[in-house]
Amino acid sequence: MDKVVATAAEAVADIGDRASLAVGGFGVCGIPHVLIQALLELGSTDLETVSNNCGLDEAGLGLLLSAKRIRRTIGSYVGENREFARQYLGGELEVELTPQGTLAERLRAGGSGIPAFYTPAGVGTLIADGGLPWRYSPDGSVALASPAKETREFRGQRYVLEEGIVTDFALVRAARGDRHGNLSYDASARNFNPLCAMAGRITIAEVEELVEPGELDPEQVHTPGVFVQRVVEVGESGKLIEKRTVRERSDADRAGAGSENVESAG
Repeated sequence: MDKVVATAAEAVADIGDRASLAVGGFGVCGIPHVLIQALLELGSTDLETVSNNCGLDEAGLGLLLSAKRIRRTIGSYVGENREFARQYLGGELEVELTPQGTLAERLRAGGSGIPAFYTPAGVGTLIADGGLPWRYSPDGSVALASPAKETREFRGQRYVLEEGIVTDFALVRAARGDRHGNLSYDASARNFNPLCAMAGRITIAEVEELVEPGELDPEQVHTPGVFVQRVVEVGESGKLIEKRTVRERSDADRAGAGSENVESAG
């Protein structure tokens, strides 16, 4: 039952070329940075990733993207990643854009053994009708477009059929995990991580704090150990701030901070 491995490199060692990966995180929050770095150093290529967004420039999955290790990606948001946009528009990367809620449910469905489900999201658009550019040619023409999907009417409303997602591996990050693979996430890091953890045939979790079985409050176990095959402790390394904003402090701010300091010192 002890699923702990010593290093991130050992944890990802069998992720080979053309593997599919579900990767947790949202922006740079809750991203398994250490496992991604280990995978970059491993050298695996032609990967297919599933994530809300494909990292940022030089962060998260953006590292693999910049190194041309990703062949195809499924996600809901391009965001701030200029290299993502360049590769996609230049015909170097295949991209399946999916509504965010649909993506979440596709991962949950795959992890629950549900092959497909109907949703109203995307009906009447290219999501259902087909024709979304999945891959461009270098000349800017569409080399591969999305196919039309099955639609069906229920109680007078039209729905589109979406397939569940199951991947070869899943990479997730948790605040705490035990040796049996039970995981607990803090705040907004509990975004796509639990869903990705369900969808991977082999799920690898990096945890900031490793605890012994029984130490986690059962009410705070967000991913049961049955979904997790490997755990590696990484501490708080790799945490990033996506957008740092600062403002000039006013005289009132400075005065208030000073009085607070005097009060607390007393």
